[in-house]
Amino acid sequence: MSLIDCSADLFCSVDLDRRLLTFNRAFREYLKANYGVQALVGARLDELLTAEHGAPWLTGLETAMSKGSSRVEYPLLDGRILELNFTEFVAPSEATGISIFGKDITDRKNAEKAFEETERRYRDIFDGSLEGLFQTTVEGKALAANRAFASMLEYGSAEEAVATITSTAAYLWVDSAAYSKFRRELAEHGAIREFECQFKRKSGTTIWVSINCRIVRGGDGRALFTQGFIQDITNRRQAEMLLRDSEERYRSTFEQAAVGIVHTSLDGQFLRCNARFAEIIGYPAEEIAGLTFQKITAPNALAPSVGILEKFLSGEIAIAAWEKQYIRKNGTLIWVRMTVSIQRDGEGRALHFIAVAEDINSLKETEQLLEAASKATRRSEECYRTAFQNSFDAVTINRLDDGAYLEVNRVFLDDLGYERDEVIGRSSLELGIWADASDGVKLREVLSAKSICRNLETRFRKKNGEEIWAMVSASVIDIDGTPCVFSITRNISDAKLAEEKIRNLAFYDPLTNLPNRRQLMDRLELSMTSSVRHGGKQALLFVDLDNFKALNDTLGHHMGDLLLQGVARRITSCVRKAGMVARLGGDEFVVTLENLSENAEEAAAQAKNVAERILATIARPHLLEGQEWHNTASVGIVVVGGEQRETSDVVLQHADIAMYQAKVAGRNAIRFFAPAFQAAVNARAEMEAELRRAINEHEFVLFYQPQLANKRVIGAEALLRWRHPRRGILSPAEFIPLAEETGLILPIGAWVLEAACAQLAAWAADERRAAITIAVNLSARQLGQPTFVEDVLAALNKTGANPRRLKLELTESMLVHNFEDVVLKMTALKSHGLSFALDDFGTGYSSLSYLKRLPLDQLKIDQSFIRDLLADSNSSVIAQTIISLSQAMGLSVIAEGVETEEQRDFLVQMECHSFQGYLFSPPVKVDEFERMLPPFSDSADLISMSFALEAEAARQLFGAMSI
Repeated sequence: MSLIDCSADLFCSVDLDRRLLTFNRAFREYLKANYGVQALVGARLDELLTAEHGAPWLTGLETAMSKGSSRVEYPLLDGRILELNFTEFVAPSEATGISIFGKDITDRKNAEKAFEETERRYRDIFDGSLEGLFQTTVEGKALAANRAFASMLEYGSAEEAVATITSTAAYLWVDSAAYSKFRRELAEHGAIREFECQFKRKSGTTIWVSINCRIVRGGDGRALFTQGFIQDITNRRQAEMLLRDSEERYRSTFEQAAVGIVHTSLDGQFLRCNARFAEIIGYPAEEIAGLTFQKITAPNALAPSVGILEKFLSGEIAIAAWEKQYIRKNGTLIWVRMTVSIQRDGEGRALHFIAVAEDINSLKETEQLLEAASKATRRSEECYRTAFQNSFDAVTINRLDDGAYLEVNRVFLDDLGYERDEVIGRSSLELGIWADASDGVKLREVLSAKSICRNLETRFRKKNGEEIWAMVSASVIDIDGTPCVFSITRNISDAKLAEEKIRNLAFYDPLTNLPNRRQLMDRLELSMTSSVRHGGKQALLFVDLDNFKALNDTLGHHMGDLLLQGVARRITSCVRKAGMVARLGGDEFVVTLENLSENAEEAAAQAKNVAERILATIARPHLLEGQEWHNTASVGIVVVGGEQRETSDVVLQHADIAMYQAKVAGRNAIRFFAPAFQAAVNARAEMEAELRRAINEHEFVLFYQPQLANKRVIGAEALLRWRHPRRGILSPAEFIPLAEETGLILPIGAWVLEAACAQLAAWAADERRAAITIAVNLSARQLGQPTFVEDVLAALNKTGANPRRLKLELTESMLVHNFEDVVLKMTALKSHGLSFALDDFGTGYSSLSYLKRLPLDQLKIDQSFIRDLLADSNSSVIAQTIISLSQAMGLSVIAEGVETEEQRDFLVQMECHSFQGYLFSPPVKVDEFERMLPPFSDSADLISMSFALEAEAARQLFGAMSI
């Protein structure tokens, strides 16, 4: 009885009349504390308890008397929960009373509730994941799946997918050989990543998927089940196949062209060429890459060629054609006709030259024959016939007066599709050979004036109606006293086709077939000159799609290209003939409107009407391979003309500024250029110059905001400030966005990293400060540098800082691109002792499949959730979920932006014990931060202990849960 009396649990016994027989101290104190009554042997239990709170006791007694035992849960006045167990005790022949045990089960009930809540949250995460998550038996029967998995495979629900897929091999896999390979690699390695294969959907259609899967084993090593996730990569695979087909078609056209095609660098080195070009210059293909056009150009042709290329580089010309001689490998000379253009990128920068080389050696020889024929009065008939019939070009003789053909060679008949008897005696006009009759008239006029005509480009119509391009050279000769025309015609259709392709490369966007930036600027310059001369107005509309990146990120770049093509067609339909629609690059389009009203207000109204039509047509739904997509655009307008003369670059810049103003106004809007925005642009340029000076003059300084755990400073976040010589201390919000855009973030980020490491090295000599960690924020550009790992290690080596005291913070947005590269870099630095924190967690791209692969040490709850913690239930739920997730993954968690004691206390209740915010301190200079540190040396031990306890609790929770 003494043990029962000392127990914290309640105990009492009553007879069948409910009178107390025995009780312990805990029961006596319970009655006195809760009901103010004294427990006495013989007192009736129902009289001691109030009617409201005594009901559960009496119900339990009655049930125990009838059934032998009972159990009830009883809520106490202070909110705790008491479990009452009633057990009948009997004498040898009959029941004599009831024993009652009462145990406080509040902690157990709270733990059960917390566990159920955590399970529910993780089930929500499982069901809400964008990836298709699954679990199967080792044999392949589906055990669990989420909504994304079911939707991807066209099942109505996850439950239907699990019930139907009794064998993944039978229901999902298209290729049995791929399935066998998958099973073999999974069994061998225990896990498999990014295995690509085809799956069957419920409808029978197939998709390409990427599988990540692992075998889950029990404590004895026995395989329990498999789990993982799938991603639909059908669009990516189709895009890859289209790209391969496109490259193959281009390669086939390039290699099989009837003319020589060659790419050269801007200094004249051959980069690549097709087989025909190698044949023309007589070099093996493998030797051409080391040649320059200067080396193989005949000496007398070198200076003119170099002069033409200099005009290309200066922007004076965009395309040129001329004749020159090359020196073949065997030392002989060959005449070629070169057609050259310069390839530029979207910003107008020169990349390389594209040239088409046509072998005209035989044409030159034939022209020499033509010269001789025009001077000679008689020739040997046999020699004449041989030269006439064996020429590689079409040769004809017809009378000057009526144009009747007297003689034609075989090449002429083959080129135009006639037989000899259909031609002799008839004129070119009768046959309808001239596609443009005015060219025939021009030839006769030149011959009448000069008796000779060289290199007249024209189009001939064949017998079947097709047209070919031809180059005609002719002279007047005398045959037996009759004036005749001796003509040599070369078929240049292949060269013209190549020229057209080069022109398209130089002046047209290959995706939309709209004019590109080069042609736009040329057209704009001409129209502005005309506007100044004649006093009319014109307008420039800068059209930029809103949120275009979202389409590429969700449906892929292939769908993005389809949208751009559709938008190009819609914009073109809104513009009348007196204007141009061009694509600058990306999702940017420019519209020029010419011949507007001379009145500025009327011209602006006309431009606005066109812009409104453009916005309306773009806003209509776009059907992309059966999927409906909605998109809007923003339009900036600038009206120019009259006496003021502005450059085309300035006008385009003004339209761009107006477009940005439309973006700021909320998108799907129209704005005209305002001088205030130009002032903002000028201020931005001034700020960029000052920022460059600040780097050179060492005007940056680090402030430190303390991070606390268990009321002790455990570290600091290094925050950049600019000591501006005129404006004082500037926060990063005023200059970091510009630094990111201009690339200056790289030297600034390198300075921050080295300065933080130097501070760690300085603190290492003081035991009060040696355990302090410094967190440094990374930029996406820094992380993307190929030498990022080497740069961080170099900063540590240079300063002598302890890498275990350096924490690098990255944001979720950095994980969207080049994720694999980020993981490799983090893992490499992790091996040297550095730690990583994921900043602003919950505000960006949250993917559990990505998160679990990152070698993180800490999650930071974003201050936007902390700010609304007490007022917004969603924010508190998100904060609790992040804390639970960090515990489950064995990570520490810290809340940033804590400003009130109420926020801190609420977070403590959620099991978050690390904080950062203005409640404790704003960012301060290093000497102020050092004064916050405690004057004793055991802080490091306490900090290490607190992190160890937090990590152990997280590991225990993670081990008790499964998804």
